[in-house]
Amino acid sequence: MQIGQLDGVSVLISSRLKIAVVLIIILLSFILASIFLPLADGIVLGLVLAYIARPIYIKLHRHPRIGALIATLVIVMPVVLIIGSGIFEIVRFIGWVFDNQDVFIKSLFDFVRSLDVPPEYNERILLFIWDTSTSVLPLLSGFGFLAYAKTLVMFALNLVISVLVCYFLLVDGHKVYNNVVAFMPVENRPWVAEYIEHMDLILKGVFIGNAYAALFVSVTSLVVFYVFGFSHILALATLIFIASVIPLFAGYVVLIALAVVRYFDMGLEAAVVFFIVSSVIIYVPPEFILRPYLATMHSRVHPMLILLSFLGGAFVGGIAGFFVAPMILASLIAAYRVHMGTPVYGKKKKEELPV
Repeated sequence: MQIGQLDGVSVLISSRLKIAVVLIIILLSFILASIFLPLADGIVLGLVLAYIARPIYIKLHRHPRIGALIATLVIVMPVVLIIGSGIFEIVRFIGWVFDNQDVFIKSLFDFVRSLDVPPEYNERILLFIWDTSTSVLPLLSGFGFLAYAKTLVMFALNLVISVLVCYFLLVDGHKVYNNVVAFMPVENRPWVAEYIEHMDLILKGVFIGNAYAALFVSVTSLVVFYVFGFSHILALATLIFIASVIPLFAGYVVLIALAVVRYFDMGLEAAVVFFIVSSVIIYVPPEFILRPYLATMHSRVHPMLILLSFLGGAFVGGIAGFFVAPMILASLIAAYRVHMGTPVYGKKKKEELPV
């Protein structure tokens, strides 16, 4: 026992240089991760955008840089412009609310008084609005103008980084994949490739299918909202895009809310006309044209799990968490399917493949 212990200690002593190098590498990795952490939203969003733009890039793979540029311009730039402009508008509106709290509260009071609500309930609603505004708004406004400015600058920087990350991943992503596979021992490469195929299939269903439909819906909603005379149409289109990406949480939620607002402003007929016309124009084309094509990308993952991962990730990690959580879910499900020997969806089982 003592000889074994001495041998173990001697091995550690003889390998002290290697151990020191490994510890230094780990420490440097943590430092580098902390440096990249403020840019995590842009890096993760760029990874997702590269995944969404990949089908177009594959069609143009003979010219990698030109294909990556076209895919970025066709798919990524509309998404970035819609989401970026909408969130800028939302943040600007929130800043206006903080700077004009009295006007905002007065407009809420006027809106509630215009509703046909019994007096006792009307007073309760007004009291609730007053209590909430006097306690929450001053607390939030304490962050001040510098906090708003910093948020806007970091968000703009992350958007630019997401476009750059997307472009370079499209150009050099195959090299990353080859390096990962080559890093593995030869005997482990088959199951690593199978694992990546499973995860690729899941992420296709989660990101590509939903994102293409959501992009079409958000672009058409801009036209519809403009024709019906809504204000803040970029913010509304962004909300519809985000709602359409999440399974079981369609953009109909936004349309219903807008129809209710239109009902109080212009009456029942105007609200019904808006809801029917917007639903037909915005949702019929993706349901009857895009969905049949996107059905081939089905991930075979229960939509409730995807819904919880999206929402839970957003609450924990913001924009980065919104997309990282489904990736983690996909990696775990892919590992389970490889362990259980589940064939990749759309491919024949190994024993059915021709020799």
